[in-house]
Parts: sequence; structure tokens; C-alpha cells
Amino acid sequence: MTKKEFKAESKRLLDMMIHSIYSQKEIFLRELISNASDAIDKIYYKALTDESLSFEKDRYFIKVTADKEKRTLTITDTGIGMTQEELENNLGTIAKSGSLAFKAENEAKDGHDIIGQFGVGFYSAFMVADEVTVTSKALGSDTAYRWNSKGADGYTIEPCKKAEVGTEIVLKIKENTEEDQYDEYLEEYRLKAIVKKYSDFIRYPIKMDVTESKPKEGSDSEFEQVTEEQVINSMVPIWRKNKSELTDEDYDAFYQEKRYGFDKPLKHIHISVDGMVRYNAILYIPETMPFDYYSPEYEKGLELYSSGVLIMNKCADLLPDYYSFVKGLVDSEDLSLNISREMLQHDRQLKLIAKNIKNKITSQLKSLLKDDREKYETFFGTFGRQLKYGVYSDFGANKDTLKDLLLFYSSKEQTLVTLKEYIERMPEDQKYIYYASGESYDRISKMPQTEMVLDKGYEILYFTDEVDEFAIKMLMSYEDKEFKSVSSGDLGIEADEKESAKEEEADSKDLLTYMKEMLATKVKDVRLSKRLKTHPVCLSTEGDVTIEMEKILKAMPNNQQVQADKILEINPSHNVFQALKIAFEQDKEKAELYTNLLYNQALLIEGLPLEDPIEFTNNVCKVMV
Repeated sequence: MTKKEFKAESKRLLDMMIHSIYSQKEIFLRELISNASDAIDKIYYKALTDESLSFEKDRYFIKVTADKEKRTLTITDTGIGMTQEELENNLGTIAKSGSLAFKAENEAKDGHDIIGQFGVGFYSAFMVADEVTVTSKALGSDTAYRWNSKGADGYTIEPCKKAEVGTEIVLKIKENTEEDQYDEYLEEYRLKAIVKKYSDFIRYPIKMDVTESKPKEGSDSEFEQVTEEQVINSMVPIWRKNKSELTDEDYDAFYQEKRYGFDKPLKHIHISVDGMVRYNAILYIPETMPFDYYSPEYEKGLELYSSGVLIMNKCADLLPDYYSFVKGLVDSEDLSLNISREMLQHDRQLKLIAKNIKNKITSQLKSLLKDDREKYETFFGTFGRQLKYGVYSDFGANKDTLKDLLLFYSSKEQTLVTLKEYIERMPEDQKYIYYASGESYDRISKMPQTEMVLDKGYEILYFTDEVDEFAIKMLMSYEDKEFKSVSSGDLGIEADEKESAKEEEADSKDLLTYMKEMLATKVKDVRLSKRLKTHPVCLSTEGDVTIEMEKILKAMPNNQQVQADKILEINPSHNVFQALKIAFEQDKEKAELYTNLLYNQALLIEGLPLEDPIEFTNNVCKVMV
């Protein structure tokens, strides 16, 4: 037996890898199982070109065995094994990957893929082990060899006996420290959980001796502990099965198995792409919103697999923020991984997959809207706000993707409508898409500003989400029809009003100027209204900021005191206006009282706070006596 040292650069890499490259120690088991799967794959590849070899899949497996007394964890495979030279090359030189070399020599086109690429995964074992022993017998060899190392000091290789072809890796697990409990890697439940998390879809059986409590033979009340060898991985992932083989129940069961949610998903999306970038995906649109969805703790992202091995639990780059509610996974053989296989290089493949997934989700949501309106409205009631945020965010960059997915309540029959449906039933003479904003449908329906638009027979969209107006400002128009608030200073239909309104405004010029001066710090202007029919007063706005937007912006933590340019509109046909005119001519004090009352009444209608509630109640009392 000869002891050999790692090369200087290998020593540095080993130390760096153990302490820096891997963020979670449990990754070591994923790496060793992936290497074992590679070893079996290599026999499969050779069997494709060597007629003397037959590949009987039932003969090949991986086994994980823990011995608490000896503090050892053993990973055994029935793969191709390694010669002495291969042990030297693959394990003696860190970062020289035998799998990568084999992959380069045997580019297969049958769906199998060699997982290992970098040759560092094996050394992750030293994160949890003081000593690692590898015993391997190569296919076609009569001699086995044992490789042993206690870390950066070096390694030994010597001949040994091994009956079967394959490799056995024995880890001497470290003692517990204050920071780390290494005992967990000897616990049956923990090992099973790690295998299920990272290696559940390795294509070969992963076996463990599992202890379970079972009734004693002939007894219903007495139990005994029974240890049996069990396969603990699923092997064939659902996403690699043909869609024709699967039912809705299969997809729902997988959703529950992966614990994506406690609800039943509204829709599943099964994607299989075999183009420039090959990948499979199963995506779910949940029925209910996660309790922490709008909290900083919520993490968006899809599970990311590479050839059936979990690489990332939440790959945020695969989903745009406006589809952050989507659950599921992606599995690809074409990803460019970094050295630890924990993170991705942000390359072209990932961006292509993300773009395809975004388009597929959009397409499926449009189909759901078209084919199952009731289910889509359920979805929109849960996640519609997120789509609206998507329209508003990134300066409207996503508006073309999302605009046809939006729903709004309508003044017609209190139903939800799309923008397309609104446009299709507009009268020919209607120039704008009208909307009104407020806290609720009922509140909006009573707004004075809606009277003229409704009298014209025009439909109004009711905005009850705080993001609605902001999203519409980004859209600006839909099919060349601009959006216009019913509170806008110019509705585009006032010109149709009688000429007498202009005459009334000229006659009341002094009164309006007087009121404007009184309210100079509160409103931009005071005008006679052309929109009011039965109500005495209302507020309208000029510019981009509406009253509802002002309320929302003022409620934000970084309140910048944004103000809407408010216009106080008085109904010239209302009896209150006649009383106001008489007071202006005969009693300026009463005219001031009426002006303040009307302004505060307009504030209350808009749901705005009164500047001085006590003064308002006193003014009401003055009118009453």
C-alpha cells in the first residue's frame, strides 16, 4: 500500500469545496447517489455497442446503509466500477470528472444522461465524514481496489477482494459539534427524507433497510419492529410519462405529494419540449392563495431538476413576478450548472426555458378564460390582483402579455368583464372606456360622477382594487380606445349639453370666483357641473392623479403628500345652487357657510377625511336653526 498526496491545487480546492462551495451539508448524499447512478448508466451505454453485454435493469440498484454503532454510512452501487487507474484519475485529482470524459466519448441520443460533470461531488463526503473509503471492482476486471483518504493529507490505493462488480463507499461520520449534529446522517428517517428530496427520480432503485412496526403474526393488538429492504425512490417521474397515461387524479395526487398546497389545484400544465433546449415541466395554478403570499417570507420559484436530480428548491428565474403563484417543477438535461450543482449559470438555456414557461402559462390562462369562465373567475378572484401588479410593474413592459387576462366589474348587471368584451358592446358613438374607482361596487354605483355617463347608456368599469387605476395608467388604451375616469374634468361628452349651461356659467361667474377664492388652498377650481343630474355637488380632477390614487399614495409608508388637482363641481339645476345664489347676493356670511358645507359634502362623497369635523357639525347646526 502506497500513500499518495493530492496535488497542491487539489488540496486548496478540497478545502474550499468542503467549507465554501456547498451551502448545505445534506447535499453530499445527492452527489454520491448521482455518481452511483452514473456508474450504472455507463454499463447501459456500453451494452448499446457491446453485444457481449446485456443490460437487465432489475440487476442494477443503489443501496444506502447506516451503522450507528460504527458511525458509518455506506453507499453501494452495482455500476461499472473503477480500475486502479480510474481511481487514481477520478478520485486522486480533484475536479477531474470521469463522468464528463465518458459523456464526451459516448454522446447518447436515447434520453439517458450522465449526471456528473465536474468531479467534485464525491469530495462533498468530507463535509460530514472524517474518513472515506472506496472499494471498487471494474467491469471485466478480476481485481478490486480500495481507495482511502482522511482529507487533504492524501490518499492510499491498494488491491483488495470484492466479489461483485460495482463500488462501495464507506463514510466514517464525524462526531457532533456545537454547530452541527452529524448524527442525523445516521438516522433512517433523515436519510430517507434526503433521498426523497434530491434523488427521488433517479432512474434506478435506491434501497434501504427500513424498520417498521407491524402486528405480530396471529395478533391484532401486539406489534413488533420489523426491518425490511425497501425501494425508497419513485424512479419514474410523472413528468416523463406520456400525458395519455395520466389522469387528473394523477396530477392532483402529485400536487399533494409534493406539498405544493393543501388545496386542489385549479389547473395543471404538463410541458414536454424537445427543441433547442430539452425540458419537461409540470406546473400548477392553485385554487387558494398561500397565507404568506404578500409577505416578505414568500418565495416564488419552481423546483429545478437536472436529469431527475433536484438542483434548486426555488428557482425564481423561471417565473416572472406576475406568475409567482404558479407551483411546480422543471427538469432539463441541457442546463449549464456551476461546480456545486446547487446554482445555475444565468445562461441562454435558462432564459429560453423561462420564456417558454411564461408563454405557456399565458396561453393556458387564456384557454381557461375562454373555455371555463367560472373556473377562471375563481382564479382571478384569488390572483387577479397579481396580474394587475404585473401590468403596472416594470413601466408597463408586460401589459401586452396580461391585458387580455384582466377582469373588471361592470355597471351592467354587476358582472365581471374583459376589456375585449367591453369594447365589443360599446355604442358606436362612445369614444372612451369609462371607469370609476372606489372601495366597493355599491359605493361606486352611488357616485354622483357616474350619472351623465350612465344616462348616455355607456358602460362603466368599476375599479375596487388599489392597483386598478395604476395598471390602467400603464395600459393607457385598449384597441385604440383611451381610458377615462368618470371623475375626469373632461368626460368627452359635455359638448352635447345645452347651450343654456354656458349662459348659466356666465351669469354665475362672480359667485364661482368668490367660492374659488374661499377654497383656494383646497381646490384648483369651482365650476358649474355638466355631469350632475340629481346630486348637488361632486369633486372631479384634472391631470394624471385621481382622488382614489391620492388616497392610496397617502396611505403608503413613504407618503410624498401627492395631491390630486381637485375641481369642485356644483349642479346648477339643483335647489341648493339657487339658495347659494340668493345667499351670495344677500348674505355673504351665509354664502361662506354654504360653500364650506358643499365642499365638505363633496369630501364625504369621495370618502376623504374632513379637515375639521367639529366645524362641519357646527355648520350643519347653523343651517338647521
